[in-house]
Amino acid sequence: MKSWGLVLLNLGTPDSASTADVRRYLREFLSDPRVIDINPLGRRLLLELVILPFRPRVSAQAYAKVFTERGSPLLFHGEDLAAKVRARLGEDVVVALAMRYGRPSIEAALAEMRREGIDRIVVFPLFPQYASAAWGSAVEKVYDVLRGAWNVPAVHVVPPFYEEPAFLRAMAAVARPVLRDMRPDRVLLSFHGVPQRHCTRSADAPGHCFARADCCDAIGPANRNCYRAQCFATARGLVRELGLGEGLAQVTFQSRMGRTPWIGPYTDVRLKELAAEGVKRIAIMSPAFVADCLETLEELAIRNAATFREAGGEELRLVPSLNASDAWAYAVAQLGTRALSAAPSPYNRLV
Repeated sequence: MKSWGLVLLNLGTPDSASTADVRRYLREFLSDPRVIDINPLGRRLLLELVILPFRPRVSAQAYAKVFTERGSPLLFHGEDLAAKVRARLGEDVVVALAMRYGRPSIEAALAEMRREGIDRIVVFPLFPQYASAAWGSAVEKVYDVLRGAWNVPAVHVVPPFYEEPAFLRAMAAVARPVLRDMRPDRVLLSFHGVPQRHCTRSADAPGHCFARADCCDAIGPANRNCYRAQCFATARGLVRELGLGEGLAQVTFQSRMGRTPWIGPYTDVRLKELAAEGVKRIAIMSPAFVADCLETLEELAIRNAATFREAGGEELRLVPSLNASDAWAYAVAQLGTRALSAAPSPYNRLV
């Protein structure tokens, strides 16, 4: 009998870089009301009339640039991480990889736990910072799937780990060789962006977010659930861990879309500004991602690198994500084991 189970939960990826598979993935992803948080009719019309007729073909071309012989980087790095964590935790722990959208599904991972007789499950959302559209959506989906079970297992959820020492040490271990070899003029810490309203809705005190330029300079009661504030906390931790000098590192946000205001400063805009200021060599990290994916490999390492060179810069080098590094596998095993000793989710008392 296995003693407990660990579900490593990431966002998701298309099965292939074909337009059909990308369309299928985008339909599931963008139908999530936590991702496009507008009224259901408006979301349906936007999806069916504006996004799905055109975007899958363009996105498929982008995915084709990063898929390898092993397929999706997000998937195979996740599989490699699960294997390493499984080896660290031992044979009495079931470790499964799951995706919020696409495959392997959350349903499949939880079914594996049932087959193994697991009644204690640790769910580990692989999102360092809390965002409703990622961490919130993934955990909500786990609860939705479990709601239909007759015997509901005890569920322990690893909270956002944006300033956990083990996470910061693992990121620094991956970054140091690149920084040592490159000696960049600047280090950009580029986090995935979200609409400003997502931060405002998550903040604990109305009127705090974006009211002042320094609203994210420290985590406190007013912003402890704010995605942007947690990103800045991660950045401060990495600056300390890496010993980066004054002014060397800057925080930016990537991947914005649509016309509504997104959190900034924007990565692509800042790259042009830095090139205009005479900065020639930039190392770029994306500490919102623990595995390389479309947003790191295609958006940052290809498109944004071209943007920087076209604006007068010389080199933009991507620092790899944590992927399946030994330090990250150790951190995942440590944080997962710690969560097991915490009180089960109150969800178990509500179903």
